[in-house]
Amino acid sequence: MPSFQDVGFRRYSQFEEDGILLFIFSMIGEKSKKVVEICCGSGQQSMAANLIVNHGWEGLLFDGDKALVKEAKSFYRRQADCILKQPTIKQAWITVEGVNSLIAEEGYSGEVDLLSLDIDGNDYWVWKEINEISPRVCVIETHNIIPSNLSLTIPYDPKFKKDNTDFHSASLLAMTKLSKEKGYRLIGGHRYGFNAFFMRDDVGVDIFPEVSVESVHDNFFTRWSQTNRWPKVELLGWQEV
Repeated sequence: MPSFQDVGFRRYSQFEEDGILLFIFSMIGEKSKKVVEICCGSGQQSMAANLIVNHGWEGLLFDGDKALVKEAKSFYRRQADCILKQPTIKQAWITVEGVNSLIAEEGYSGEVDLLSLDIDGNDYWVWKEINEISPRVCVIETHNIIPSNLSLTIPYDPKFKKDNTDFHSASLLAMTKLSKEKGYRLIGGHRYGFNAFFMRDDVGVDIFPEVSVESVHDNFFTRWSQTNRWPKVELLGWQEV
């Protein structure tokens, strides 16, 4: 089996996640061909775009920024392959209290193929709360400056907004422990160690075994970040989970 680093490439994703996702679904197959993305930004750089534009997936995309939502809608209207079927793009501030109802309101429930979660804030708490959908695969951004042996997140604050510090999100160990509780295993990460891939435990067990947090963090960028960035925020108000 090739590694994720061997199969990765970028078309619309920020890094090489487009290739990794195609590899994963080429091995486990597609079912619903539905993706939920929280948050999608302008749409032009997202986990969902390649699947929607080039592979005919349906999408439910959220972002809290009105201008970015407008850009995302414009982006998809310009895609010839989306003329007959546009993804649903909603402006919404994602909170624990509202995330499930926002998903349900658009007719998404039960099994979907992919959840992408990247909100640079309450990611841990939002993932903990999501139960309206059951993704087969999740790609979740974690905060790789936090050492591999620490299970930490920011405390929940529905009004949290990321500032110019590194105090946000949650560690990979925290996300891995939570995902295990929800029935998912860590199967890898991208080359920089902060975007992590999880797979539901009834899917692809013989193809994608569980990997360690340390293996995902085994890269130059993560080592540098934990050495140089973590000391600046390690004494802030992290919550152990």
